[in-house]
Amino acid sequence: MHTRKIAFAALAVVLFVAWYAFRPEGLFINRRVHEEMPANSSSKVQVIESGAFYGIAHPTEGTATIYRMGDSVLMLRFTNFKTTNGPNVHVYLVAADDAKDNDVVRHSDFIDLGPIKGNIGDRNYALGSDLDLSKYRSVSIWCKRFSLNFGVASLKPDHSTSQNQVAK
Repeated sequence: MHTRKIAFAALAVVLFVAWYAFRPEGLFINRRVHEEMPANSSSKVQVIESGAFYGIAHPTEGTATIYRMGDSVLMLRFTNFKTTNGPNVHVYLVAADDAKDNDVVRHSDFIDLGPIKGNIGDRNYALGSDLDLSKYRSVSIWCKRFSLNFGVASLKPDHSTSQNQVAK
């Protein structure tokens, strides 16, 4: 009887550690975020570059766009974004033309913009005004816990807008 109690306690500890490490409920619980585009009636917003997300380890879709705000600050915006939720998922700007696999992200310089705000919807990430956009060419949705690239968007200069666009 004593051996069963020890085995049960050990099994409970192993299950708890496995649950904590993998957080499987995150794969089924969606976190929707809808942030509006920052509006300032007196300033114009210019699209600098953009790219469509595609999945690497998990299905990922939507658009990543970098805007230059009226005060010259850069902002990264995700629109119509959707990916799988997971533990410790972050947004990385990666110094690579296309972060097409895990190794590219691991071996490239990157800027961690922090935890993903949600796995579905629209959101904004401030980039400051001195970011070298010629170096950081892609956006990765990176799971830090498992070193997995969920999805990526390669950023390309936006030639479709030759003039400023007013923020909506």
